[in-house]
Amino acid sequence: MSGVQPEKSTGRQGKAVCALLLATSMFALLCPAPLHAQETELRGEVSESAILSDQQRKARQLALARPGQQAPANAVQDAQADTYLPASAGAVPDDTDSNDASASGSIFDPPQSSDDTSADTSTPPKPRRRPSTAGQADRDKTKAGSKTSDKSTDKSKKKKKTTSTDTTASTTVSTTDAADTTDTGEETANRRARTIDSADKQKLDPGAERTDAIEGQKKKPEDDPFAAPGVKWGSFVIRPTIEQGLTATSNGDSSSAGKSALLSETALRFSATSDWRENSAVIDGYGLFRETVSGYPVHNAQGRIEGQYNVDLDNELRAIAKLGYEAVPESASSPDAIAGVSTQPLRQTVDGSLAVEKAVGKMQYTLTGAVAHDFYGNAKLSDGTSLSQKDQDNTLYTATLRTGYEISPALTPFTEIEVGRRTYDQRIDNEGFERSSTRLGARAGLQLDMGEKLSGEFSAGWLREAIDDKSLEPISGATVNAALKWSPERGTTIGLTGSTTVETTTTAGESGDILYSGRLTGERQIRANLTGNAALGLDWRNYVGIDGHDRILSAEAGLTWWLNRYAGLTSKVRTEKLTSNLPGRDYTANSIYLGVKVQQ
Repeated sequence: MSGVQPEKSTGRQGKAVCALLLATSMFALLCPAPLHAQETELRGEVSESAILSDQQRKARQLALARPGQQAPANAVQDAQADTYLPASAGAVPDDTDSNDASASGSIFDPPQSSDDTSADTSTPPKPRRRPSTAGQADRDKTKAGSKTSDKSTDKSKKKKKTTSTDTTASTTVSTTDAADTTDTGEETANRRARTIDSADKQKLDPGAERTDAIEGQKKKPEDDPFAAPGVKWGSFVIRPTIEQGLTATSNGDSSSAGKSALLSETALRFSATSDWRENSAVIDGYGLFRETVSGYPVHNAQGRIEGQYNVDLDNELRAIAKLGYEAVPESASSPDAIAGVSTQPLRQTVDGSLAVEKAVGKMQYTLTGAVAHDFYGNAKLSDGTSLSQKDQDNTLYTATLRTGYEISPALTPFTEIEVGRRTYDQRIDNEGFERSSTRLGARAGLQLDMGEKLSGEFSAGWLREAIDDKSLEPISGATVNAALKWSPERGTTIGLTGSTTVETTTTAGESGDILYSGRLTGERQIRANLTGNAALGLDWRNYVGIDGHDRILSAEAGLTWWLNRYAGLTSKVRTEKLTSNLPGRDYTANSIYLGVKVQQ
């Protein structure tokens, strides 16, 4: 009997099984991608340990592929995932094949999918847990051993190479060799080339670093910004100075008969210093010219030039040579001045010396030989005639031995012994006296060397000069000599000089005299361009053969104001007074000077 048969329970169960199988298949197609993403941890941060594990897995695959072995099944399954291709054209190189990733797998590759839902799909790998700390430590130990393989794998990862999809062992080996060759070429090509001069490059000297510009550096201030700069001439530095001014004086020639006058004064000075490496030389000179502008007639010219040469010899020997020339008219206040003349005779002196110094331990020895020759010109009388002074020409020869002991670098006491002979060109003078003489002297003193604070020396002793003519009394007496400089503070200098001089004469019945001269000076730099100076002087002349003496007191003060480094204004006030127990010798002279000074 025909009709609809009732549905059996067996049919219903079959349909339910089919529906369940279909749902399971669809779920299986959708699950691999999330599971693969969870495994590779693409939902969050990718750890360095995961990257290192992936690189090691690929290194093992390459190592198995080189000898021609087939990779394990699970490795092949991992390597079958297709590489993700972007939809936009040109995002990947043209020569890149979509199947070039078959030989290697990465955690960054998406899971393999197929359009055929009925096709067998490889079961995705089981999700892996995040590596533990212990496992990470083990992998860190093997990191050094696999450094070379990691580097090669990393380079192949950065640049995709064209490989064949053939999975045979021979093709895999060829592809690997080509990849190694390419990596080597890329590494060589990307290496920075060395510069041509890299082999010659050396570390800079500590003092050769680049410095700031000269204009930006702070210049050290000069000790004396208005000092003469000097002129370079050969191996010498010359500093010339010229001074021109007017002097108003109450005594034109500083004599008992002198009267007031207005004088024009011109002074020329120069100093030349050598610029040698070892030895040294110094040349100094001056010239002074005085002419009357109005008042008492005065015509005066004098000058001096001297040089010193220092030579360092072997065996701690040092030689000092000096040579000088001076031309000075006889002073109207001199004991040998001739009364009633219009012009006093000109006295010229040529002197020279040679000293040799030797230091033996703390002992210091100096032997000095000196020669000085004086010759006189004629005196012009008021009536126009001249009077010869040839009988005063004489030459003095002296030899001095100095011995010192250095107590400290600052103090050196010394003793000196001097012997000499004075000879006259005219053995018997116009008055019939034989005036040649023999000299003998001794001194003791102290040499100081405390730098700029205090330096110089002073000594005291006795000197005797016996004249050959027995009718004339010998010239003898105590001697005092000094040359000291003291600087109590910066910019202030105090000086003390003293000397003892034997003056000869041709006056009948007289032997001569001893002149003691002392001078105290002070200089103060008030400002950089303003300097003040002052001086006090005392001279004492003691005549031999007669009961007579002269005393000369002097004082002066001056200012120099520099307009610039080369020119300045100078002024000076001076007073001088001579008092004598001999008739016709007293005088007083007061003067004021104002001038302009130019230096180079």
